[in-house]
Amino acid sequence: MRIEQGGRPRFERAYGRLQDDATAPPCQVDTRFDLASITKVFVATVALDAVARGVLALDSSLLACIPEWRETAHAPIVLRQILAHDAGFRSGADWRTLLDDDVEAFALTEPLAAPVGERVIYSDLGFIALGVLLARAHGTSLRALVDARLRAFGARATAYAPTGTERGAIPATETDAWRGSVQGVVHDEKAHLLGGVAGHAGLFGDARDVAALGEWYLAALHGRPTPLDGDLAREAVREQAWDPVLRRGLGWALKTTDENSCGTKMSAQSFGHTGFTGTSLWADPVRDLSVVLLTNAVHYGRSDLRAVRAAVCDAAVVAVDRG
Repeated sequence: MRIEQGGRPRFERAYGRLQDDATAPPCQVDTRFDLASITKVFVATVALDAVARGVLALDSSLLACIPEWRETAHAPIVLRQILAHDAGFRSGADWRTLLDDDVEAFALTEPLAAPVGERVIYSDLGFIALGVLLARAHGTSLRALVDARLRAFGARATAYAPTGTERGAIPATETDAWRGSVQGVVHDEKAHLLGGVAGHAGLFGDARDVAALGEWYLAALHGRPTPLDGDLAREAVREQAWDPVLRRGLGWALKTTDENSCGTKMSAQSFGHTGFTGTSLWADPVRDLSVVLLTNAVHYGRSDLRAVRAAVCDAAVVAVDRG
């Protein structure tokens, strides 16, 4: 867990072990976790950086990079809509139906679930397509691009596909019938079928880097130096697509009700994201506060962590408000 305010750490502590085993090594503050869908925000940040560098545009046609969309319902999609989850992509697909498929091609060509721009559908497929778009636009692999840009931004530990020597220091996620005990290999099955590198999941990182991700955007709101274009960073945490459960920015989720996993005490301007493995990041611009919680909760089953995440965020707000 790591809590920052004003870009500086206020609290950092590690709890538990890498596995539910008394002999397993303890977690450390720099332990890398499977970030699951927090990957989406890192990849969205790389996409916004591509916009700032003139490689892509938020609201221009993507057909030059994704010709598969010509004369299809996908043709009107622009980058802004992919990032805001209102491009119409299906949410996902049962990985067992994809074992013999090209998953990237499936994400690009699967019929849309809704007309472009009609409504929010939180979509893994859309961010798999985003990964393809970024790789094609830069003429390199998604892994190489994300690694290079995150290092340029100052993220020291976040990367795809840990090596064999690194895997043993990463908390185990789930034991499943397909792969057995999953440790140091991406938990998400679609990302696994993509070799561990995808736009929607696959990054492993520590709490410091996840807090840095929030700080790149908080800094833009509070006039501190940031590696991102300030105007784009501020645009990313404004409402881009409305949803009654969770409004959407560009890559980010925006607090919509007190039922969201940031709890009741963070301000209405708060933004964040969660990951299926048990990870979360929420940032409150009013308090200039970020709260990072990284866990391997799926080690114990696929239960809902909303109440735990909310309790952590509420406690952090109470603590910083007391000074």
